[in-house]
Amino acid sequence: MLARSDSVTRPGAIGRASRFCVEMGGSAGVGCVGSACVDSGPLDRMGGFLRRSALRNRPMLFALDRSVCRQRVQRLLAVSLWALAIACLGGLPAVLAAEIPAAATNAAEAFPFEALDGSTIEFDTSARCHVIAFLGAGCPVARHYAGRLEAIAAEYANRGVRVIGVDANRQDSAEEFLAAARETGVTFPLVMDPRQRIARALGASRTGGVVVLDALGSVAYAGRVDDQFAPGLARAAATTHELTAALDDLLASRPIAVPRTEPVGCLITFDRDSDLAAEAAPTFHRDIVPLLQTHCLECHRSGEIGPFDVTTLDEVRGWAAMMLETMEQQRMPPWHAAPEYGSFRNARHFPAEATALFKTWLEAGMPAGDPATSPPAPALVDGWRLPRVPDVSVPLGRRPYRVPASGTVDYQYFVADPHFEDETWVSAAQCVPGAPSVVHHGIVFVRPENLSDFRGMSFVTAYVPGQRATAFPPGHARRIPARSKFVFQMHYTPDGRERDDLTSVGVVTMPREEVTHEVVTLAAVDQDFEIPPHAADHEVRSELTGFSKGSTLLAVSPHMHLRGKAFEVRARRGSETETLLSVPHYDFNWQHTYEFSEPLPLDGIDALEIVARFDNSAANPTNPDPAETVMWGEQTWEEMALAFFEVAKPLVAAEEAAPAVASTATEFEDSVAAARADSFLARFDADRDGVVVRTEASRIVRDYSFSILDADGDGRITRNEALRAMRGRR
Repeated sequence: MLARSDSVTRPGAIGRASRFCVEMGGSAGVGCVGSACVDSGPLDRMGGFLRRSALRNRPMLFALDRSVCRQRVQRLLAVSLWALAIACLGGLPAVLAAEIPAAATNAAEAFPFEALDGSTIEFDTSARCHVIAFLGAGCPVARHYAGRLEAIAAEYANRGVRVIGVDANRQDSAEEFLAAARETGVTFPLVMDPRQRIARALGASRTGGVVVLDALGSVAYAGRVDDQFAPGLARAAATTHELTAALDDLLASRPIAVPRTEPVGCLITFDRDSDLAAEAAPTFHRDIVPLLQTHCLECHRSGEIGPFDVTTLDEVRGWAAMMLETMEQQRMPPWHAAPEYGSFRNARHFPAEATALFKTWLEAGMPAGDPATSPPAPALVDGWRLPRVPDVSVPLGRRPYRVPASGTVDYQYFVADPHFEDETWVSAAQCVPGAPSVVHHGIVFVRPENLSDFRGMSFVTAYVPGQRATAFPPGHARRIPARSKFVFQMHYTPDGRERDDLTSVGVVTMPREEVTHEVVTLAAVDQDFEIPPHAADHEVRSELTGFSKGSTLLAVSPHMHLRGKAFEVRARRGSETETLLSVPHYDFNWQHTYEFSEPLPLDGIDALEIVARFDNSAANPTNPDPAETVMWGEQTWEEMALAFFEVAKPLVAAEEAAPAVASTATEFEDSVAAARADSFLARFDADRDGVVVRTEASRIVRDYSFSILDADGDGRITRNEALRAMRGRR
């Protein structure tokens, strides 16, 4: 959900038919894999095996599943060769003889295996060491590290280091592994290990982990590549580089300083036996499918953000160990509100009894059961999380925007026409990124033809990681004035490859006569803060005041960046405050909109307060630089402290509307609007030329209102444009 994470690279593949296994031939001996193979017959291979064994006093084997007949013939030949060798050598050294296990005859098998390109791979005695990297087609962490391993393979190739990728995931096909490889350009040899023999033999537990074998086939290092990525964590850069440090020590003939680390990545689900009676075991179709439909299907289905599809038994079996870990650690489904404050209709929670049931199913061997016992699939809209197919879908432009491979991309603004000739009421909306790996966020605003129609932030909807589609309670809708345009504000974060993005917005409309409440978006923000270097708990406050009579609060969306630590929303009534929302562990990767179970009346509330806390210390693993003084800014290494509030105001029927205001009142409102417009220009028109250009405006104006105030889109806000907007302020 990794989530999906913010940057992604992808590994490679091998033919489905290959079955390769490296088995230990002694208590400490571990086989190695190379890319060279000289198939000169069983005798030559056995001779090489004996020479290598004599050098290090322990045996080593390479095995490939072939036909049962060939295996039996070669095993008989191996036994004979071992007896002949012992007789000729006068017996093996006592240490070596003592280490040969009872199944040593299997250790005599030395089979080549086929790589994806059709070549054969065998342990290469000329190599200084081998790096066996456990990868996968779907694991986000493994995808991150595939490209990094490719760079390491290229950097160390002329120093005798060979990198080999292994996919031991039962859910991955060779085709999927190959497709992932093509996306990242991995060129080192790759192996499918569907029987998981390599993974078991080398003690692998997670994709993204590596095992380094020295020239004699012993495990010299096992663990992670570096400390940058882990499930739910992405540092700005790695701070430790365990794999390359181990390689440098090994190549310099030094003891490896850190020979073992905990691997990071997605757990590999291994086949297991179970003592649970078949009739007592939970089954996928009867017991597990209902859990997944309720708690996981929203994100984990084809075309959605989840890295696998829970509607497929093979996928769930392959990911089951990783799924259980995230359930037990309460990382999935993602939800960050403290339960003691507020009640939210979109809360995500996986019950403890559901976790226990899933664990029992996994330990029982993951039986399928009868498909007829599966509940019917819920009605879903392909490509959308809306209640139905959107009435209107609008892309940000006619052509995709090309996101560069690297560098910093300033906010991009795109104006699109939804062709609303009449006033339109929107009850649900969703912004869908075209290239999710590089879209940090996308916000869709309304630019009315007449800026006097400007209300709140003229907000339609937004995309940020983890946020659901905008859907209002019955009778609630957002008003889009006739002939308005949509303005897309796009923040892109390059991920190492050029990407084409064509983000779009879909809206569900409703008739005006069914609307009882108009919804607007308001914001509480502080853009003048400074977070000191190394501050572990820096507090920033702001508040929102001035609510219309009868208004209610529907939802709140906190927003911070990588140093965000915790967030609270409070309601102040006189001298008393009430906590409405507490997010004690803010996660930049999951930016939720928290929808209250019941609309909260704002009458009697003096202010909605926000309290944002930031961790700029070295203890924050996502902190780009603890030594920096941090201020408001667009980029993730800068910070923001704000919350968006969805506020509903009752509509008044035309026949119940108040009489037209007197001309003196109108004149007063015009004078207030004029004063506000003049104040706007006085504040931001730095060169006093009578217009405000984007570079003159504050960051908050540039980010959230400039493209709306700039009615003609010429990059300048004139006094008339400012005046029209101020007349519409409410």
